[in-house]
Amino acid sequence: METQTILTHQQIQHKIRRIAYQIYETNANESELIIAGIAPYGYVLAERLETVLKEISDIDVKLCKVSMDKENPLNSTETSLKPSEYENKSIVLVDDVLNTGSALTYGVHHFLNVTTKRFKTAVLVNRNHKKFPIKADFKGVSLSTSLLNHVEVKFGEQDSVCLK
Repeated sequence: METQTILTHQQIQHKIRRIAYQIYETNANESELIIAGIAPYGYVLAERLETVLKEISDIDVKLCKVSMDKENPLNSTETSLKPSEYENKSIVLVDDVLNTGSALTYGVHHFLNVTTKRFKTAVLVNRNHKKFPIKADFKGVSLSTSLLNHVEVKFGEQDSVCLK
């Protein structure tokens, strides 16, 4: 199957910056914001969003790593922050690709065990094959693809998003 580049390194940087501005606009009145990235690649995206948010705003941005078994999401979900550290805070849950919606759904479920001020989701790529009723509040690009296609996000010196 042929590989098609959807986003180049430069385009990914632009999308991350745009998403960061949208997050800032939504949370402009907040003094603190939690950016929770689903490991591994959602966390990489969360780190990049944190960097841009710290450049463009005076909001105290805290990064949170969300670890889960994406194949068996009912198994325990763990975060690098204690629940008391994100209670009554504005949270943005981040993943690289919204495919079926499973990872975001179970990620949201984990954070709903405490009271939050505001809860939003962000993804770099939003596919239109969700099995769960969840949406991305902030997204870099939306793709209508075949169920047979695979979207691959590569983070590194030359980031890319490819469709296989």
